[in-house]
Amino acid sequence: MKTAGKRSDGKGWKKVLIHIGLSGIVLTTVLPFIWMVLASFKPMSEIENLNPVPSRWHPENYPAVFEQIRFARYYVNSFFVACWVTFLQLMTSAMAAYSFSRIEWRGRDAVFKLYLATMMIPGVVTMIPNYALMVKMGLLDSYAGLIIPAAFSAFGTFLLRQFMLGIPTALDEAAKIDGASHWQIFWNVCMPMARPGLITLGVFTFLYNYQSFFWPLIMIKSDHLRTLPVGMLYFDGAYGKQTNVLMAASLMCIAPLIILFVAAQKFIVKGIQMGGVKG
Repeated sequence: MKTAGKRSDGKGWKKVLIHIGLSGIVLTTVLPFIWMVLASFKPMSEIENLNPVPSRWHPENYPAVFEQIRFARYYVNSFFVACWVTFLQLMTSAMAAYSFSRIEWRGRDAVFKLYLATMMIPGVVTMIPNYALMVKMGLLDSYAGLIIPAAFSAFGTFLLRQFMLGIPTALDEAAKIDGASHWQIFWNVCMPMARPGLITLGVFTFLYNYQSFFWPLIMIKSDHLRTLPVGMLYFDGAYGKQTNVLMAASLMCIAPLIILFVAAQKFIVKGIQMGGVKG
């Protein structure tokens, strides 16, 4: 009985230590966000104060964002580009995944491994060739120049291929007996069954492209085409450092992302779990 009591006490202490450790990690993660929220209501003179709570709240920092930059325009640009990239990436990745998982053709596995190898190449390496290609195609300073290079994804193809490998091939055979084409099998059989993977990929793609910075920075010169991350450079540029207004703009920028992530959280967990166990 004493031994059992000691073991239960040991397990209890382990749980307490685990919860303390996890709480510390959560606190470390959340603290910068809390500081950003509080800083967005401070005057510039109090930004570097040790006291995180402002002595007097300044909600006027939020209207100041719209007065100093074309925030609504930049927001629409970011949303427009992210939506188009997400749609195109879902379609191209799904079609490539169908080809790599459901159609037999010579050299398929070798081509897929070569395609996956492109994930090892840093984005900085391909940025200059992509920029030169966009210049030659006359797509510099345009929406198309922001969208087209990001419309293809090796990671997306890999993720959706894992899902489609788990779909029983008997469904394909039954559809072929009924006279279905490859496109009909892809659209009516594989796409509905790969919905968790599509939602997961869609959320990741949207989040990444909505907050993309370097590619829009080098591609866009016109003010009316700028995205939010580039437009917010105004608050820390030649016109002086306005950290309080920048924090207010940042909070409004990431609010839709938080809502999207919370709404799609269960699909993301399910998508990663189901996509990671298929061979």
